Amino acid sequence: MKSGKVVLGIIAGAAAGVALGVLLAPEKGSNLRDKISKRGEGYLDNIKTMFDSFLDTLSESLESVKGDAEDLIQKGKSKSQEVKADANNAVNENFSSHR
Repeated sequence: MKSGKVVLGIIAGAAAGVALGVLLAPEKGSNLRDKISKRGEGYLDNIKTMFDSFLDTLSESLESVKGDAEDLIQKGKSKSQEVKADANNAVNENFSSHR
Protein backbone atom coordinates (compact mmCIF):
# COMPACT_ATOMS: atom_id res chain seq x y z
CA MET A 1 0.00 0.00 0.00
CA LYS A 2 2.97 2.32 0.30
CA SER A 3 3.05 2.79 -3.47
CA GLY A 4 -0.61 3.84 -3.47
CA LYS A 5 0.11 6.44 -0.83
CA VAL A 6 3.09 7.71 -2.83
CA VAL A 7 0.98 8.09 -5.97
CA LEU A 8 -1.75 9.87 -4.01
CA GLY A 9 0.86 12.17 -2.47
CA ILE A 10 2.29 13.00 -5.88
CA ILE A 11 -1.14 13.80 -7.27
CA ALA A 12 -1.98 16.00 -4.28
CA GLY A 13 1.41 17.73 -4.50
CA ALA A 14 0.99 18.36 -8.21
CA ALA A 15 -2.48 19.80 -7.70
CA ALA A 16 -1.26 22.07 -4.90
CA GLY A 17 1.67 23.21 -7.04
CA VAL A 18 -0.57 24.06 -9.96
CA ALA A 19 -2.97 25.96 -7.71
CA LEU A 20 -0.16 27.98 -6.12
CA GLY A 21 1.37 28.59 -9.53
CA VAL A 22 -1.85 30.03 -10.88
CA LEU A 23 -2.40 32.20 -7.83
CA LEU A 24 1.13 33.59 -7.60
CA ALA A 25 2.17 33.74 -11.25
CA PRO A 26 3.21 37.15 -12.60
CA GLU A 27 2.90 35.95 -16.20
CA LYS A 28 0.29 36.41 -18.87
CA GLY A 29 -2.52 33.84 -18.65
CA SER A 30 -1.82 32.12 -21.99
CA ASN A 31 1.88 31.68 -21.17
CA LEU A 32 1.01 30.33 -17.75
CA ARG A 33 -1.50 27.85 -19.18
CA ASP A 34 1.13 26.57 -21.62
CA LYS A 35 3.64 26.07 -18.79
CA ILE A 36 1.04 24.34 -16.62
CA SER A 37 0.06 22.09 -19.50
CA LYS A 38 3.68 21.06 -20.14
CA ARG A 39 4.37 20.43 -16.46
CA GLY A 40 1.10 18.53 -16.13
CA GLU A 41 2.16 16.24 -18.96
CA GLY A 42 5.46 15.64 -17.17
CA TYR A 43 3.69 14.84 -13.91
CA LEU A 44 1.26 12.58 -15.72
CA ASP A 45 4.14 10.70 -17.35
CA ASN A 46 5.82 10.28 -13.96
CA ILE A 47 2.61 9.05 -12.36
CA LYS A 48 2.04 6.62 -15.22
CA THR A 49 5.57 5.26 -14.86
CA MET A 50 5.15 4.84 -11.11
CA PHE A 51 1.77 3.16 -11.57
CA ASP A 52 3.19 0.77 -14.17
CA SER A 53 6.02 -0.08 -11.77
CA PHE A 54 3.49 -0.67 -8.99
CA LEU A 55 1.47 -3.00 -11.25
CA ASP A 56 4.63 -4.91 -12.21
CA THR A 57 5.54 -5.36 -8.56
CA LEU A 58 2.00 -6.47 -7.74
CA SER A 59 2.02 -8.93 -10.64
CA GLU A 60 5.34 -10.41 -9.50
CA SER A 61 4.02 -10.76 -5.96
CA LEU A 62 0.88 -12.51 -7.18
CA GLU A 63 2.94 -14.91 -9.30
CA SER A 64 5.09 -15.71 -6.27
CA VAL A 65 2.02 -16.37 -4.12
CA LYS A 66 0.55 -18.53 -6.88
CA GLY A 67 3.75 -20.59 -7.03
CA ASP A 68 3.80 -20.99 -3.26
CA ALA A 69 0.16 -22.09 -3.28
CA GLU A 70 0.82 -24.65 -6.02
CA ASP A 71 3.76 -26.05 -4.02
CA LEU A 72 1.60 -26.27 -0.91
CA ILE A 73 -1.15 -28.07 -2.81
CA GLN A 74 1.35 -30.56 -4.21
CA LYS A 75 2.79 -31.21 -0.74
CA GLY A 76 -0.74 -31.71 0.59
CA LYS A 77 -1.53 -34.22 -2.15
CA SER A 78 1.69 -36.12 -1.48
CA LYS A 79 1.03 -36.19 2.25
CA SER A 80 -2.54 -37.41 1.75
CA GLN A 81 -1.28 -40.22 -0.49
CA GLU A 82 1.25 -41.20 2.18
CA VAL A 83 -1.45 -41.23 4.88
CA LYS A 84 -3.74 -43.27 2.63
CA ALA A 85 -0.97 -45.79 1.92
CA ASP A 86 -0.11 -46.03 5.63
CA ALA A 87 -3.78 -46.56 6.50
CA ASN A 88 -4.12 -49.28 3.85
CA ASN A 89 -0.98 -51.01 5.13
CA ALA A 90 -2.24 -50.84 8.72
CA VAL A 91 -5.61 -52.31 7.72
CA ASN A 92 -3.95 -55.06 5.69
CA GLU A 93 -1.55 -55.92 8.53
CA ASN A 94 -4.39 -55.96 11.05
CA PHE A 95 -6.52 -58.10 8.78
CA SER A 96 -3.64 -60.53 8.10
CA SER A 97 -2.79 -60.93 11.79
CA HIS A 98 -6.38 -61.86 12.67
CA ARG A 99 -6.65 -64.72 10.18
